Amino acid sequence: MNAAHSDHREATARRSGIRITGRTLFEQMPIITLVVLAIGTGLLTDRFFTPTNLVNILLQASVMAIVAMGMTFVIVSGGFDLSVGSVVALSGCVATWVMMQAGVAVGIGAGVAIGALVGVVNGLCVAKFKVSPFITTLGTMVVVRGLALLLTDGRPIVGDDDGLPALFLALGRDRVLGVHYLIWVPLVLFGLLTWLLHMTAFGRRVFATGGGREAAFLAGIDVDRITVAAYAWCGALAGVAGVMLAARLQSGQPTAGEFYELTAIAAVVLGGASLAGGEGKLYKSIVGVFIMVVLANSLNLLNVHSYWQRIAVGMVIIVAAAADQMKARKR
Repeated sequence: MNAAHSDHREATARRSGIRITGRTLFEQMPIITLVVLAIGTGLLTDRFFTPTNLVNILLQASVMAIVAMGMTFVIVSGGFDLSVGSVVALSGCVATWVMMQAGVAVGIGAGVAIGALVGVVNGLCVAKFKVSPFITTLGTMVVVRGLALLLTDGRPIVGDDDGLPALFLALGRDRVLGVHYLIWVPLVLFGLLTWLLHMTAFGRRVFATGGGREAAFLAGIDVDRITVAAYAWCGALAGVAGVMLAARLQSGQPTAGEFYELTAIAAVVLGGASLAGGEGKLYKSIVGVFIMVVLANSLNLLNVHSYWQRIAVGMVIIVAAAADQMKARKR
């Protein structure tokens, strides 16, 4: 009897171990995918692991990482934001235009503020007027892109005879401790936002709101305020990304940020967040960003036509959404 009981315990432990191992493997799949993609590209072309290409990947990922961190807040809260690409463009244009009138600090502040304002508008429409996130942010995506084109008359803002301020131009090309300024910004923000989302009462309320608005409301959480705050963070971070991109491009581009919204959503979902809300981690969203950036970089190095690159990115988005639905059905 004791021997049979012992055998049963051992069998149960083995099955439990298999389940734990399988679950752990699935949770680390984004990192495994990134490593396999990088090694595979490195075997196909010797240019991938060159210092110049790796720095280029980091610079490309730096802007998208900030957009994806903001998108993580919204997706965890149970929504999503299609306007972030347009916000990147408008914020960059507003920042460059204002700084030529009032200085770099005021210009950067204006760029971030306009992004936060768009986020608040999105949040109010979703929380107070009960408009679906898809319709709300699709509308603001079009409106905000139009505002960027109106502000610039469809032309890049590169400054007058004196050009943009030298301090702002230095932000896009100079380094500190051997690392580009544009790489330091997301590193610092990642630390602050990880603390905010994963270690504070506000972060717990964001997760609770995404996990079930009714249950969160009954638990005493002001779900409308949390929703507005999540969208405001998303807009503000898109504004930061827009300023960074303008610094990198050395101009305010009204057409900047195209497809950023789809790339950011795909990156967050690839990182394991659920489109249903209530689940997600910032570091995994960053891994998702690197998957998207490394994929695009790999296709470029392998001389894949740009049309095929768009098809590949679209397929990744579809696969990410399908995987999210499969994961939701298994719960």
